[in-house]
Amino acid sequence: MRLNVKLYAGLSPYLPAAASANTAELDVTENTTPADIISRLNLPLELVHIVLLNGVYIQPEDRGSTSLKEGDTLSMWPPVAGG
Repeated sequence: MRLNVKLYAGLSPYLPAAASANTAELDVTENTTPADIISRLNLPLELVHIVLLNGVYIQPEDRGSTSLKEGDTLSMWPPVAGG
């Protein structure tokens, strides 16, 4: 199945080479979780702060148990600071 992964700010360099506009389309198997995608893209856990699945925040403790579905969009941001 296919899903979209969007990485922002300091995470965008971890996208596959074919990505454009901070977005990559990935082929995944059933029961893939956000934690599986984080691992697959070699994202440092300390840099994955905000994870949204179709616009809904996924708590860190749920990232290994939330199954992704065909057509989902998984978006991730690092910690952000500013004023």
